Amino acid sequence: MNYLITGGTGLIGKDFIESLPKNTSQITVLSRNKINAQNLLGSEIHFIDKLSIIDIENSDVVLNLAGEAIADKRWSKNQQDKICQSRWNITQHLVELISQAKNPPSVFISASAIGIYGRQNKHPINESFEEFHHEFTHYVCSEWENIALSAATNKTRVAILRTGIVLAKKSGALGKMIPPFKLGLGGKIGDGEQMMSWIHLEDMVAAISHIETNETLHGAINLTAPNPVNNYQFTHALASTLNRPCLLSTPPWLLKILLGEMSDLLLFGQNVVPEKLINSGFSFKYSKVEEALTNLIN
Repeated sequence: MNYLITGGTGLIGKDFIESLPKNTSQITVLSRNKINAQNLLGSEIHFIDKLSIIDIENSDVVLNLAGEAIADKRWSKNQQDKICQSRWNITQHLVELISQAKNPPSVFISASAIGIYGRQNKHPINESFEEFHHEFTHYVCSEWENIALSAATNKTRVAILRTGIVLAKKSGALGKMIPPFKLGLGGKIGDGEQMMSWIHLEDMVAAISHIETNETLHGAINLTAPNPVNNYQFTHALASTLNRPCLLSTPPWLLKILLGEMSDLLLFGQNVVPEKLINSGFSFKYSKVEEALTNLIN
C-alpha cells in the first residue's frame, strides 16, 4: 500500500506512520524541512517538499493532517489567518491534483475537528448534527471540510476526521496539563460543566486505519471516545491518576485576559459521540477516560 501523508511529523501523523508495516508500505511524507523530518521519522520513508501529480497517482491513500497548531499562540488576526490558510491551501492543492489525476487515490482522508460544531450544551452530538454555533473554530473547519469533500468521485472516497482532544504521553493537551497537576495546582476551568470529547492517541491511529480499509465510511466521522466527560470529571480523573489534589478552579475572566478569544477552547465544549465508527464495528481500546489516563500516565 502506498501512502502520501501531510503533517507526518505531527502528533497523529508520527504515530500513524509508526503503526504501518514498513515491509509492505511505501510512505511518502510532505515536509517543508526534509532533513528534520527524516531525523524524526527515519530514512526508510520518502520525503518531498513539493507536491506533484506523480505523487498523487502513485498513492493508494492520501492522508492530510497538515495545519498550524490551533492552541499554541494567542488568536491575533494574523494567527487566525495562519491557522486557516495552513489548512485550506494544502487541502485545496491536494484536491486539485486528485481531480487532475488519471489514476487518483482510492481514499482521501482529511483532518478536521469537533470544533466545527462550535460551543454546545450537554446533548450528545453525532455526525448528522447540523445546529452549528458559528464562531472561529466552526469557520475554520467548515471551509476545510468543504474543500476536502470536493475531491469525492466514484474513484476516490473522501473521509473527514472530526477529531476531539487527543490524549497522548508527554505531548498535546495532556502534556500541558500534567505539570501543574503534579504540583497540586490543577483544577476545573470555570464551572467545570463544559463537555470534553477526547480520544486516546492509540485509538485515533487505529480508527484512521479502520476508516482506510472500511469502504462504507465516508464523509464526516467523529473521532472521539464513546464516553465524553465534563471538565470537572476529567480534571478529577487526572488528579486521581496522579495522586494529587484537585481543589483549585480557574475563573473564566482570568483565561479571557490571558488567552483572549482562544479561551473559548477551554470554556466551552461539545458532547460528541462516534456513531459512525461504532456502527461500522470499530472497537475502542480506551472507552473511558480513567482507563486512558492510567495507560498514559502509569
